[in-house]
Amino acid sequence: MASSKTKGDALDNESEITLGLLNAVQDNSGMTQRSMANELGIALGMANAYIKRCVRKGFIKVRQIPSNRYAYYLTPTGFSEKSRLTAEYLTSSLTFFRRARSQCAEGLGYAAARGWRKVALAGISDLAEIATLCAFDNEAEIIGIIDPAAEENLFADLTVVADLEALGKVDAILITDLARPQETFDRLLKIMPKDRLITPQLLGVTRDAPVLAEDT
Repeated sequence: MASSKTKGDALDNESEITLGLLNAVQDNSGMTQRSMANELGIALGMANAYIKRCVRKGFIKVRQIPSNRYAYYLTPTGFSEKSRLTAEYLTSSLTFFRRARSQCAEGLGYAAARGWRKVALAGISDLAEIATLCAFDNEAEIIGIIDPAAEENLFADLTVVADLEALGKVDAILITDLARPQETFDRLLKIMPKDRLITPQLLGVTRDAPVLAEDT
């Protein structure tokens, strides 16, 4: 779970509880509401309320299984929300910079080892700025930032463009969008091979479409 609290400690923030719940469902779809409450350190009634809210928002899908029990599954929207909340949590965490720098360096090193010299970033954010620091010690060159929503043309001394074509030849893309990492990955997947889309682990991006149980 993304929280820095130990198992059994009560979560005290709406986003943190939602993130903990989505993580718990992803880890074990067969968990009961009571076990989820114990896992998150919250009351059973609160766990029930959050599950209902997540179902209503389309984050979780419920299936009835034998013995009159229920199984919970993350929907594609749920995976996207989990990714967004994970990034939001890590941005405010004291460990964010250390983890971000390590994973960006690893991603750029991955590109360089495969001869992908021209790397673009996808998304203006603190993560993008950290990635530029890693480029000084790496053979891969960051040539610009793709961000369709950006109102600026320059960020961290890099050109900001709305679409990939504006940067010319790009060998690989490092996802640095902290607000909507899953959406950015899915969008770029339509125009770039998956193996050339580098996703730092801290973003929580799901690289393969989730498989849901068939409707009964």
